[in-house]
Amino acid sequence: QVQLVESGGGLVQAGGSLRLSCAASGPTFSTTTMAWFRQAPGKEREFVAGISWTSGGTTYYADSVKGRFTISRDNAKNTVYLQMNSLKPGDTATYYCAAAPQFALVPPTTPKGYTIWGQGTQVTVSS
Repeated sequence: QVQLVESGGGLVQAGGSLRLSCAASGPTFSTTTMAWFRQAPGKEREFVAGISWTSGGTTYYADSVKGRFTISRDNAKNTVYLQMNSLKPGDTATYYCAAAPQFALVPPTTPKGYTIWGQGTQVTVSS
């Protein structure tokens, strides 16, 4: 079973950047579509970005982060990344890494589509 550990969160000023990492254990990472979600206090968990396991790694983004965030993966390191630029106070949330069922081609955009989650990493953007 895949286990996920996120890192890289922190406090940053508006306009700044952070890179989140999600290290995965287990032999199935290279055939697993991965995603990042976030959850702010009092709000539902929402899809941020996803990346397919197929060659080329097709990427998907929420409209709110398109053009500012970039998801990528390194199968040799069993790690998926989320580069976040031009951060805004509205990006403040706990960010979670999630693994879709093995061989899924398109990342589900609802939390129900995932059974494996990391513990989360806090991102706080000050104005």
